[in-house]
This record gives sequence, C-alpha cells and structure tokens, in this order.
Amino acid sequence: MRRRVVVTGLGIVSPVGIGVAASWSALLAGKSGIGRVSRIDPEGYPCQIAGEVEGFDPDLYFPKREQKKVDLFIQYGMAAAIEAMEDAGLTLEGELADRAGVCVGAGIGGLATIEHFGHVVHTNGPRRITPFFIPMSIINLVAGHISIRFNARGPNTSPVTACATGTHAIGDGARLIQYGDADVMICGGAEAPICRLGLGGFGAMKALSTRNDEPARASRPFDAERDGFVMGEGAGVVVLEEMERAKARGARIYAEVVGYGMSGDAYHITSPAPDGEGAQRCLRATLRDGEIAPETVTYVNAHGTSTQANDKNETCAIRAVFGDHADRLVVSSTKSMTGHLLGAAGGIEGVILAKAIAEGQVPPTINYENPDPACDLDYCPNEARDLAIEVGISNSFGFGGTNACLALRRV
Repeated sequence: MRRRVVVTGLGIVSPVGIGVAASWSALLAGKSGIGRVSRIDPEGYPCQIAGEVEGFDPDLYFPKREQKKVDLFIQYGMAAAIEAMEDAGLTLEGELADRAGVCVGAGIGGLATIEHFGHVVHTNGPRRITPFFIPMSIINLVAGHISIRFNARGPNTSPVTACATGTHAIGDGARLIQYGDADVMICGGAEAPICRLGLGGFGAMKALSTRNDEPARASRPFDAERDGFVMGEGAGVVVLEEMERAKARGARIYAEVVGYGMSGDAYHITSPAPDGEGAQRCLRATLRDGEIAPETVTYVNAHGTSTQANDKNETCAIRAVFGDHADRLVVSSTKSMTGHLLGAAGGIEGVILAKAIAEGQVPPTINYENPDPACDLDYCPNEARDLAIEVGISNSFGFGGTNACLALRRV
C-alpha cells in the first residue's frame, strides 16, 4: 500500500514577487509582472518584453564569494528552497537527513552563463574560462546546492523535461515518498532564461508575443487575440512529507498529493498533438493514479501559455476528459501574470495550486477580453474568486511532447 504524501512547505521567486506572501497577494490582485526587458538591451529583438524578477538580493542566499560560482537559476532555486524549508519548519539531522532528498530541475539551466563563456572562449581563448563554468551551468547543480545547504542525503535528482520539469519534479518526489525511498522531498523547478540567446532563440521560433508596446497586456491565455507566450524567470519549490510523519510533528498541511500522470505526444518537437490527445492521456493517468472521480475536481491551474496551439488543445483535452463536468470547472492560467517560467513553471504553479486549496481562492486569468470560440471554459477572467477546492489539478506540457499533471486534494 502506497504511503500518503502531503505538502508542508512553499517557496516562490517570481516576476510578481519574491516569497509566497508577496506573490500570492499580487496574483489575487491580478497584477502583471511583465515589462520591457532590462537585463539586456532588447532593441532589435522581435520580442522585447519578459517577466523579470525585481529586487532579488543574492546576498540573502549566498556569500559574495560564492555568487560568481552559481548561475542565476541556481540562486533562484536556492531562495525558493530556503523559504519552503523555513515554512515547513524542518531541520534535517541524523536519520531524517538520510531519508530526505531533493528533486529540483530546470528546462534550460545556466543559459546566460553558457552565453557569456561562449563569448569569452571566442574572444580570449580557453584559458579565460573559469573552472566553475560547468558547475555554474549544469542543471542538476540546483539540486546539488540545495542538498548541501540542508544536509539532504537521500535521493538527489533533477528532471529536465522542458516546460513540464517542475511538475515532473513534484510528482517524481511524491512517488519516492509513496514507495518508501524517502520521507521528505524538496521539489520544484528553477529557471533564468532571460538573456540574448533565450530571447533570440524563442523569438526565432516565433513563439513569443510581440505586443511590445503593451507588456502588461501581452500574456493573454485563452483570449482570441493571444499572439505567443512571454518568458518569465524564477523558481517554485515545495516540501513534501509522508503524511503520518507530518501529522506527528504538528506540521501545517497545505494539501495532499493524490494523483500524478505523465504521457508523451509522440507527435512533433514543438507543437502539441491535435485536440490535446497527449494531454488527455496525461489527465486520465492522473485521475486513474489517484482514483479520483472527475466530478470531484474543482479547479485546474492550466498550462495556459497564451499561444494559439496550446490554449486550444488544452481546452480540448479538458473537455474530452471531464465531459459535461468541464462546464463546472474553474480554470485559470497564472502565466497571464507571471509569464512562462519554462522549467520553473510547474514549480510555481504547484505552489499556487497548494495555496489555492489551502486558502479557498483562485487567482484569475488576466487580459481575458475577447472570447475565443475554440476556448470555451470558465477561465476565471480578470478577477480572483473564492472557491472551496476539493481536488485541484496543475497541467504542464513541454516541447518534445512531454506532459505532466499533478492532482492535489484538500486535507
């Protein structure tokens, strides 16, 4: 019999706020974190806007001498992990340290570092490459640093599944606890893709919004005039624990992890399968895994990227899986405010889902102004809503046709 898993700690670094309290308040208020890119000069790029984290102070998370050894995505991941562990009230010592692990990944990792040292090697030669280049940029070092910081000596792993990374990390971490390989897991995703290569690369694919003159209105999931996603950056981390252990120590429990599904489209490197066929299988796998009756699902935090293909196909998938109950679901995309955090998206959206269940509130989909006949669900448009959530689902779908869904239940 599988052990039960609960969420006891939350941490966020996002374009709408640093920390869960600031981010949650901004999301409920419908505040956009999208603006003109300031980290580089975006002039000449098709897309010149992004969701940048403002006011981040690395001194709070790493000594100055260490900051040059870690890419920004690692700094964001550490900041979110510190908040989540403080929120959970956990210290990992003795036998518990051996039973505590980390599962935090990224979709791209240290892209800005790779860009920088690519320039260095071409202009100044290989001797000018820092010996910290590799550990600065490889994805599993975010989990490695978190493990070292908290003395987590159990499973240590980093999924890399594009925009599904954060959700896969939480689901994989939950299963490690369910099957007895760990008692505590620190899980989520981190990303810092806003650099010349990131902005230029996604721009070359014509995947990004070019609504440069209206940054706050650019990310508009499910709206008929959506024209692409907006990149974001940050991290989202949850602390998962075996339920009886969490109860015994008097932990605050946000929600229980009750379902996790995965699937592959086997269709195209970037486009979703028609009618969201892969997403349908992923949602059904999630319901089956948790033995969840579809009518008990109240809320879906959608992948909702603000691209034509994703939003239409995700809507089709939800309708196909939930049937008539789809008309009673509340669906919202918080990417309308944060932008798309790529590998960190499922991490922060897992945090948001747990918070929504605990608080009985749903953040809105902002910028929903022009209904699309192909997107005909209740997207919680423009204003937050009070909602008693029995079961909520978070969807994440990535390039390569990789899909992940996570179901949480109120405890």
